[in-house]
Amino acid sequence: MFERVARGQIKKMSRYFPVLFLSGPRQSGKTTLVKQIFKSLPYVLLELPDQRRLAHNDPHSFLQKFPKGAVLDEAQNVPELFSYLQGVVDENPKKKFVLTGSQNFLLNEKITQSLAGRAGVSVLLPLTLHELSPSPKATFSELIVKGFYPGLHAKKVPPSLFYPSYLQTYIERDVRSLQNVGNLNQFNLFLRLCAGRVGQILNVSHLASETGISVNTANAWLSVLEASYIVFRLSPFHKNYKKRLVKAPKLYFNDTGLACYLLGIKNARELTTHFAYGALFENFVIIEMLKKRLNTGIRDGLYYWRDNKGVEIDLIIEDGKKIAAYEIKAGQTSNTDYFKNLKYWSQLSKDHWDNTVIYGGDYEQKLPYAKLESWKKLLK
Repeated sequence: MFERVARGQIKKMSRYFPVLFLSGPRQSGKTTLVKQIFKSLPYVLLELPDQRRLAHNDPHSFLQKFPKGAVLDEAQNVPELFSYLQGVVDENPKKKFVLTGSQNFLLNEKITQSLAGRAGVSVLLPLTLHELSPSPKATFSELIVKGFYPGLHAKKVPPSLFYPSYLQTYIERDVRSLQNVGNLNQFNLFLRLCAGRVGQILNVSHLASETGISVNTANAWLSVLEASYIVFRLSPFHKNYKKRLVKAPKLYFNDTGLACYLLGIKNARELTTHFAYGALFENFVIIEMLKKRLNTGIRDGLYYWRDNKGVEIDLIIEDGKKIAAYEIKAGQTSNTDYFKNLKYWSQLSKDHWDNTVIYGGDYEQKLPYAKLESWKKLLK
């Protein structure tokens, strides 16, 4: 059993909101977590045909069956419930309804329309390094290839078995319900091409051309992948500093194990010789930073920075007036090139910045203009 950091944030929100909504990718541990926290509430899985039919045919009567509230799993299957939930919790604010779902934009739209001010929203991604607490002997390459879905680790399922099943379920349940994908082979190609672009600036036209689809279709498919928490786009940091900046986002996966599977990487040895080795390490570090923020209720503030000359900072984290800049390097031996972009950034900003290089080695050092930190710091 994994102790999820998000538990504290969810319990805190439950004191203030009659409705809680926990979203995230399939198999990220949402159901297990809400069952642990809200043991006294009845559990209803709305993917079951009989439960879905009851809720769809008479939403009001269905909700009245639960005098203290309930956990409604995969709530996107019965969107009619949201309008009725508003009346139920307004009539009796002591009732507690906990909704989970794996389709972000559909549920967020319904919450915005029907439950504004009544619902607390959290996102649960797969395990953080801290939650997984891997063996001290585990290398980052092994962790990147295996990924961080809880069921994969709890049941010790080989990635070669877990991910094909995950993808098949995802395509059948989610993609077809959100988007009319006529050619699943073409969509699979699109997914693999996305995996090959991890850490790159997103060029939708090129992606569409290589897949053999229109730009509009590519944008629609990207939206589906984002809404189902398969990929996310890292936005550029727009503070100008009198420089022309790149304005397109970069593409990452919410789980590196899935990206590795799509790229045909079967083990850590294959990863270290793969063209995407550095990009996947970058993805690994950035998604860890994102998970830690989401687990404490912070849903934004992550960016990258790149000017028109190609000088780039891999990750910018903005917290109010505090801004931290990170360079991410998979190499296990530090060298001076790791710091050159951070030096340039420091001179350009002329403010106080917290600059860090996160790399694949163990040695750590504090320099006047930046810190050198091991990837193992992410365990904390």
